Amino acid sequence: MKKQIVTTGLFLFSFLLPLRATASTLSFSGMYVFGDSISDQGNVFNVTLEATGSGFPPPPYFDGRFSNGPNWIDYLAEDLGLNPIGSTNLASGVIPTQGINFAFGGATTGIDNTGALELPGLQQQIALFESLVSPNQLADPNALYIVWAGANDYLPTDSTTFTPLETTDQTINNLSSALDSLVEIGAKNIMFVNLPDLGKIPRTFNTPLAEDLNDLTTTHNQQLENLGQSLDADINFISLDINSLVNEALQGQLGFTNVTETCLNNLECVANPEVQKQFFFWDDLHPTTTAHRLVGDLALNALEPQPPASVPEPTSVLGLFAFGALGVASVLKRRNL
Repeated sequence: MKKQIVTTGLFLFSFLLPLRATASTLSFSGMYVFGDSISDQGNVFNVTLEATGSGFPPPPYFDGRFSNGPNWIDYLAEDLGLNPIGSTNLASGVIPTQGINFAFGGATTGIDNTGALELPGLQQQIALFESLVSPNQLADPNALYIVWAGANDYLPTDSTTFTPLETTDQTINNLSSALDSLVEIGAKNIMFVNLPDLGKIPRTFNTPLAEDLNDLTTTHNQQLENLGQSLDADINFISLDINSLVNEALQGQLGFTNVTETCLNNLECVANPEVQKQFFFWDDLHPTTTAHRLVGDLALNALEPQPPASVPEPTSVLGLFAFGALGVASVLKRRNL
């Protein structure tokens, strides 16, 4: 029996965001996060601080995040009542009772990292988690496992050891391997996040690479969506559609007044938290904390059980067509959206 993938995207986000509760009704025992700088809560900062005496990214980046404030993992964890610790804090003797964040800025889906130091890629993150699960014990089936990686596989980089990939084959194989590993060690609730159009971010927008990167993104997201199709029915595979959310924001539909420039290059923006809320991008790769909040909301809504949609009677359907736009609003109301 195939597992039906749970997806959430542009349409659901537009109508469900106002319904976000301050306290989730969900009950996960922990969060285990794998990925890159979008999800890194301070792992790169901790390593660089120990290695060089100066943590990266520095201020005005916020508390080791690659943004001007909390990132989407911070927000989602708060909503779920959890507090995962960074994998770089494991050596301190802290017992991770609510999960671990293994994400490292610069991580590719393989073993490479585009950072200056020899930092882990996604495969090493998964391997570290596997090593923490004893041979006689499975991963916590009641925890949430999140994987968001792939952008660093394709984007231009200053790294001298990694060449960006021009096809999706290796990246999807890497993500498939990560998914298989999580399932094999007992993970049951697994969220995979797709990519925004990589040709629309400040680093690549209006460059010769933009069109090819957008094409790569489309192919990547289609193939990522297929990964969950062969899973058993007892695996709760959540496919989170960030691409639709970002496109909606870049089209000016989510309240941002600046969706092309970076806040970090704008002195007024850096100095004024209220101006920062108007910007979608903090630097040429990463969103502001305001945008991260929307991603966290989208993830939370994807996890919350949704009420079943009601089906209008045939006569009602005819009436809806007759009333045009008012009919559309009626359908949405009838479906509890």
